[in-house]
Amino acid sequence: MADYLLDTNIWSFWFNGEKYAEYAANIQAHIQAITGDPKHTGSAHVLASIITWGEIEYGYTAMKLKERSREAQFRAFVAGQSPLPLLIDKHTAVQYGQLRARLFEKYGPKEMKGKGLRPEQLIDPVSSLHLQIQENDLWMAAQALRYGMILVSDDKMRAIKAVAGQSLQVQNWTVPLKV
Repeated sequence: MADYLLDTNIWSFWFNGEKYAEYAANIQAHIQAITGDPKHTGSAHVLASIITWGEIEYGYTAMKLKERSREAQFRAFVAGQSPLPLLIDKHTAVQYGQLRARLFEKYGPKEMKGKGLRPEQLIDPVSSLHLQIQENDLWMAAQALRYGMILVSDDKMRAIKAVAGQSLQVQNWTVPLKV
């Protein structure tokens, strides 16, 4: 059974069950269906990317002080569900590079393709806006591909899925579980 890599938006909906009650209930139903219980002791695992931890850090650092009161609760919630973050390694970087190159080929500006750019021109030659992606989603997709995981996100990720093909499985657990 494949493991599942949850995007930050899924963790947020799940944690904020009082605000997103329907989404949180749907997410919990999906988890129970794959693991058999809410503590994830079954054969499938639900993980958090190191990218998710970075997005959490950014979110809480950028918040106003009065809104940071739930920071410790959220950190404990995510840590309680997935104690170890899924790291990025050189194999993930290879997946990322291949995905980004395919995105560039499909969605990049025509005037930049096939130019034999020098390394200093490749620092950020095409923005993620041009490629119709969020950079962090691309890294998480690379992690999912590298580890053979299913990426769980409320994001559409159309461009990433278009170039990754069938090898990238993406599910949205904010929708009701189909039995």
